Amino acid sequence: MPELQRLRPDHAPALLAFEEENRAFFAATVPDRGDDYFTRFAARHAALLAEQATGACHFHVLVTQDGEVLGRFNLMDAADGEAELGFRLAEKATGRGLATATVRELFTLCTQTYALTKLRAGATLTNSASRAVLTRTGFVPTGEELVLSRERGLGYVRELEGL
Repeated sequence: MPELQRLRPDHAPALLAFEEENRAFFAATVPDRGDDYFTRFAARHAALLAEQATGACHFHVLVTQDGEVLGRFNLMDAADGEAELGFRLAEKATGRGLATATVRELFTLCTQTYALTKLRAGATLTNSASRAVLTRTGFVPTGEELVLSRERGLGYVRELEGL
């Protein structure tokens, strides 16, 4: 079983490989990050680590035993017991329940390590896989229509108290 790890500097090469290998797959359901993301990856990675050090965000990667990144699971804009969940899974890792299991594992980190009591999430209307993961893990639609990188989407929320 892959391991959920807090983002570290040494994850950079495997994380870049993950993003490059899955770029077309991700672009089918979420807006592409653009070429600049890849050419400036090292600076972007350093900026994420600096942001994480402030406690405002908590970034995680799902890693195999040999160090390959299979997914990203991020808690962003953490404040007042709430954060926004974002995640993406490698194409070759889909359909096995890994995203669902990892989001559930993240709930434990949220409550026991990060003192979070509520998560928000959003998914584009075209991203049925992410919407299914959110529903399976207890997120409920808020009724809020979102625009996610110029794409229509839906908002979700998950209370974590009492887990």
